[in-house]
Amino acid sequence: DVAAVMAVIVTQKNMKKVYHLAHCTTCQAIIKETGLDKKGFLMQDIRTEKITPAQLDEMKKLAGSYEALFSRRALKYKELGLKDQKLEEKDYRNYILQEDTFLKRPVVIIKDKIFIGSEKKNVEALKKAVQ
Repeated sequence: DVAAVMAVIVTQKNMKKVYHLAHCTTCQAIIKETGLDKKGFLMQDIRTEKITPAQLDEMKKLAGSYEALFSRRALKYKELGLKDQKLEEKDYRNYILQEDTFLKRPVVIIKDKIFIGSEKKNVEALKKAVQ
């Protein structure tokens, strides 16, 4: 319904959200290092509260592609032999929706900016953005 869609749009303009795995020590370290847990960010543990297709599509809009959100470090990436396959955008999307470890973590959204993963330059940019 229109009211629900409008509420989502308004929320997204002011969005401060972290998609993470609570048991992931890398996520925990980044959240602590950047102070996200103390700055009014909505925290979504993607293990207990699955990513919705709409949430993933919103992330893709900000990131530019599903591939940018996809983690090749996930154990299942090798287990499923995905490195030997030619994956397309729809494949990346489907894998992320099926298996939370395929999302490069953490994903932090601040209004219309997205910060994906644990690379040093990403974490530094995130720190600047939350100061």
